[in-house]
Amino acid sequence: MTPSPRHSSPDRSPDRPAVGRRAVLGVAAAAASAPALVGLSAPASAAPAGRGRSPRALPGGGDLGPNVIVFDPSTPGIQAKLDEVFKKQESAQFGTGRYALLFKPGTYQGLNAQLGFYTSIAGLGLSPDDTTINGDVTVDAGWFNGNATQNFWRSAENLALVPVNGTNRWAVAQAAPFRRMHVRGGLNLSPDGYGWASGGYIADSRIDGQVGPYSQQQWYTRDSAVGGWLNAVWNMVFSGVEGAPAQSFPNPPYTTIDTTPISREKPFLYLNGTEYRVFLPEKRTNARGVTWGNGTPRGTSLPLSQFYVAKPGVTAATLNEALTQGLQLLLTPGIYHLDQPIQVNRANTVVLGLGYATLIPDNGVTALKVADVDGVRLAGFLIDAGPVNSATLLEVGPQGASADHSANPTTVQDVFIRIGGAGPGKATTSMVINSRHTIVDHTWVWRADHGDGVGWETNRADYGVRVNGDDVLATGLFVEHFNKYDVQWFGQRGRTIFFQNEKAYDAPNQAAIQNGSLKGYAAYKVADSVTTHEGWGLGSYCYYNVDPSIVQHHGFAAPNAPGVKFHNLLVVSLGGNGQYERVINDTGSPTSGTSTVPSTVVSYP
Repeated sequence: MTPSPRHSSPDRSPDRPAVGRRAVLGVAAAAASAPALVGLSAPASAAPAGRGRSPRALPGGGDLGPNVIVFDPSTPGIQAKLDEVFKKQESAQFGTGRYALLFKPGTYQGLNAQLGFYTSIAGLGLSPDDTTINGDVTVDAGWFNGNATQNFWRSAENLALVPVNGTNRWAVAQAAPFRRMHVRGGLNLSPDGYGWASGGYIADSRIDGQVGPYSQQQWYTRDSAVGGWLNAVWNMVFSGVEGAPAQSFPNPPYTTIDTTPISREKPFLYLNGTEYRVFLPEKRTNARGVTWGNGTPRGTSLPLSQFYVAKPGVTAATLNEALTQGLQLLLTPGIYHLDQPIQVNRANTVVLGLGYATLIPDNGVTALKVADVDGVRLAGFLIDAGPVNSATLLEVGPQGASADHSANPTTVQDVFIRIGGAGPGKATTSMVINSRHTIVDHTWVWRADHGDGVGWETNRADYGVRVNGDDVLATGLFVEHFNKYDVQWFGQRGRTIFFQNEKAYDAPNQAAIQNGSLKGYAAYKVADSVTTHEGWGLGSYCYYNVDPSIVQHHGFAAPNAPGVKFHNLLVVSLGGNGQYERVINDTGSPTSGTSTVPSTVVSYP
């Protein structure tokens, strides 16, 4: 089907002005954190007081707090609890509530888990098939008049679903991963009524039936199996997916890669009998299909007693003391203010968030810094810029990092960054990757275009992601609305599989985005010094709604070098609000008019 411009309001008539697709909602949707529902208790076990440890060492393990809600098949009133959380979170786009809904292994009958903002649902088995819901895990867009383009910050993991009508609905936008799921039926990625949608990400999942994107403008699916794929709008990318459609970009716009060069699935909480543990999947090369096909994934696990179980209100100093003691970090749902960076200095450290745990750096500090060490795993949390400008929000490796991590890379998975929206926020550069061989597997780095604290200078953020390290791989890179470059890549041998971008809507005029002699900053800029780089399935969209006459020279910029290659690029002007002159460098046709038709380049150079 042909979509309407992604950013228009769903009830727009031809003579009404366009409203940003993430328009400021008329009613503030800030929901306070909910009271305790069902607390999860696990036996607290003190960390061993090994040599050099303080006698008052911080304990590992313990209670997971009031906003982690755990069910087993005999729990009474499960549907009522699910509905209670959804009611709080359905429209709480910039609210403070955070929830993780966890299901012990077993079979559950007749449930419909509707997911709102900052809500994660997950099974607690080693395999998705250990936890079966005869019912649905639903994301729809009734709260926003059938427009799913703002269904951010929610997730489903590690469950098997038997949908009531044969097809599960998962109508999401950015920052809404669908991981380690087994759908014994079909999957519909559009909202009821086939309104607009702008997602999305699937990994390590098996959908037995057909996936129907319908109105979804773009999607990335990695290391999965599907029974079929119905259609494509602008940019559908597959790597390592059994049953994926054949390569056919730009008509239909399928980019299909047989395997994913390197992948390592996200850590996850599970139950071993009555003991909570965190599973750490092993690295795969040339990956294809799910990791759990024979029931048990490959990897190692850690007991909860080796984690400092953090609660909102804890200080950064305490988190760092826990790390210094040798504990891992488990961030339970809530909001954490930091007056100094969380400093990860030890190889193989795990920092795992539940229920969209949110880090807010105060006084311009960096939220989290990782040393140049092997095997760190960062997963499942949100960083929200504070009102005082931070030079950076997340740093993986210090400046000049050069160690070889090819055998055991650091992974950054479902780590999302936001500047503005929930209130004023500023950061010069959001995410900096200095360590070699880092894998950034699904991120959304977003300078807000709606909500509170939004304006060209109010939530100023010049750069989204900067990659300085060599041999970095990005799988599922979503970066939007930065004042200058959205992505800058200085490292050698970088690779990106799937990129989604929008230029900043709110540029006041052409002069505000002027980049020397160039009209505008590219969405994705590979430095002139780079000799080897490759990208597949990359899209940039413009919607200059303050000054629709703005011209952006190109979406992508890269040196003309034999080792720098791009496959399947597109730029789109949404409803004619701004135009691109070229796709990459000086190559590709300009966009024109109000037709919202992509201009594409299949291969560059």
